[in-house]
Amino acid sequence: MSQVVVRELRDGEELLLRGVFYSSVHDLAATHYTPHQLSAWAPENIDGQSWTARMRSRRTFVAEKAGEIAGYCALRQDGYLDHFYVSGPHARHGVGTALIEHLDRVARASGLTALQSDVSLCAEPFFKHHGFSVLERRTVVVRGVTMANKRMQKDLGGSS
Repeated sequence: MSQVVVRELRDGEELLLRGVFYSSVHDLAATHYTPHQLSAWAPENIDGQSWTARMRSRRTFVAEKAGEIAGYCALRQDGYLDHFYVSGPHARHGVGTALIEHLDRVARASGLTALQSDVSLCAEPFFKHHGFSVLERRTVVVRGVTMANKRMQKDLGGSS
């Protein structure tokens, strides 16, 4: 089993993350959401410029395994975890754990006191395992389609 390496996003990789996002949603969340919900959440067609700008507007980290992008996450300055996705083929192989542990170190080094995210139903057990707790059960509307998620938070116990 190869090691997972977490690093900063490199120029030109933004659209590669789109593939990870699509795979994660459609491969891993299918047991918790309908096909209609999955298509609203991660449609086949996107605006590449908007996607690239969004990835560039956050601190985005990429997880590589055997030289392949296997997952990524995007952290805002306020400690909100905007994206956290692992591609379907790489799920349950340590990629998410490597990303969340990296995020924890970065957040603490940045002086953040908490991490917060809106988490899908399928990702909730992973986040709970890594110290997050549910703040609120929510129903959100994405591209006109309603779906459930959870607002979760991990307290970091102050800056270090």
